[in-house]
Amino acid sequence: MQSSCLVYCSKEAANMMMRGRVAGLVGRTVGSGRIVVQLRTLSASRPAMADGEYDLAVIGGGPGGYVGAIKAAQLGLKTVCVEMRGTLGGTCLNVGCIPSKSLLNNSHHYHMAKHDFASRGINVSDVSFDLEKMMEAKTKTVGQLTDGVEYLFKKNGVDYVKGRGKLTGPNSVSCELNEGGEQTIQAKRIMIAAGSEVAPFPGGAIQIDEKKIVSSTGALALDKVPEKLTVIGGGVIGLELGSVWARLGSKVTVVEFLGNIGGAGIDLDTAKAFQRILKKQGLVFKLNTKVTGVTEQGDGSLTVQMEDVKKNKTSEQEADVVLVCVGRRPNIEGLGLDTVGVALDDKGRIDVNDMFQTSVPSIYAIGDCIKGPMLAHKAEDEGIIAVEGMCGGHPHIDYNCVPSVVYTHPEVAWVGRSEEQLKAEGIEYNVGTFPMSANSRAKCNQETDGQMKVLSDKKTDRMLGCFMIASGAGELINEAAFAMEYGASAEDVARVCHAHPTQAEAFRESAMASFCGKSINF
Repeated sequence: MQSSCLVYCSKEAANMMMRGRVAGLVGRTVGSGRIVVQLRTLSASRPAMADGEYDLAVIGGGPGGYVGAIKAAQLGLKTVCVEMRGTLGGTCLNVGCIPSKSLLNNSHHYHMAKHDFASRGINVSDVSFDLEKMMEAKTKTVGQLTDGVEYLFKKNGVDYVKGRGKLTGPNSVSCELNEGGEQTIQAKRIMIAAGSEVAPFPGGAIQIDEKKIVSSTGALALDKVPEKLTVIGGGVIGLELGSVWARLGSKVTVVEFLGNIGGAGIDLDTAKAFQRILKKQGLVFKLNTKVTGVTEQGDGSLTVQMEDVKKNKTSEQEADVVLVCVGRRPNIEGLGLDTVGVALDDKGRIDVNDMFQTSVPSIYAIGDCIKGPMLAHKAEDEGIIAVEGMCGGHPHIDYNCVPSVVYTHPEVAWVGRSEEQLKAEGIEYNVGTFPMSANSRAKCNQETDGQMKVLSDKKTDRMLGCFMIASGAGELINEAAFAMEYGASAEDVARVCHAHPTQAEAFRESAMASFCGKSINF
């Protein structure tokens, strides 16, 4: 089977890609002296080889692993992917990003019908929800997408082994197959894309049972709405899942050790505005507070013990379910890293160079198990560019231009550095803000909570960061990421004609305010 793909690279890299199994190459010069290369590769669908040699073996079939495997096959590498879950897509598709977005979307529709339709002239009565059907819709979506990834493997000629992979040498992987038995894979290169796992509660004082004390996985599969839900951790996952159950009727309390919600990277001004919005939606927050323990009472309820870290005061709170969201950690246990001498960094992640090579040159690593934000889209990008690097390209990723999104309503999204980070680095900057209450499309949609904020260099006007609170922030942030990736100034964004009426105009207005000190419509 013949397939083709496009790669942007230098002339030297294009020449290097000619080696191996490339059947044809067509190139043309584009901007910045780069070449756009169309590689026509030969990659026939083949059965998994028990002891044959592959060009690349990928351990992990999550967003980074499956995308990297497909890209490798498209570039002509004989590729196999080992995944122990039994379905592809990793945490993201199976028990993370995708199922949570299904519940967020459908719970929002219910909440709108229950509390918001009347103000829009839509009269409904006896609005209720069926949790079982909601969960079925979530499961159906997950199944369609994971099956879709498996289809893409077949389409691109990627071999798929269902089992637990372990390094046994610089070019070998031993697979404990899900159906029983073992299989040995030999490969010229190995790429670790094992992802991350839920971090346990510090000190082990709280044990997750996925029934009453749950991780994000358990919170996505509750069989009834808890009357009282305590969320430990006010980061992205806690706020999203807390919002789901609050909309469905839970009394949600979020306990956060830090003095702000939103997690790493969020601008404090944005975090405060975000918290005010969620508070209006019924969520209760206890900041600067740590949880010291959870005990189960005779009636089955839970008592959460807390301590205010500023006032040194202890308190207790009753809950039916406790959701533990204190972060994630690299899923590297049992991979055999010690066996082959793969080194870790000072934070327990796999250490890699700019080519994503580990301390063992034939072994690469990407995604949540290396440095950088633990985000699916970051892992996908790394999977692509790591494979292109193997074929002679020059990998590059600017983690400062990787966007983050909280899929609540409104959504919160950001990319780049916050005011706090710029101050710490001694960088002088301008600030431009624009409220969504002054945006015509937001007015039409009756979705005026939120704001846009652009930070630009005081001397050069180059965009340094962007923070958004808007119903469509998760989509709009990509324009900001695009602008920053290509070194745009706030003026560049301000001078681009934006369609009217759109929420994107608010982003343009905030860039205008940062560039010249004033917006037009506020």
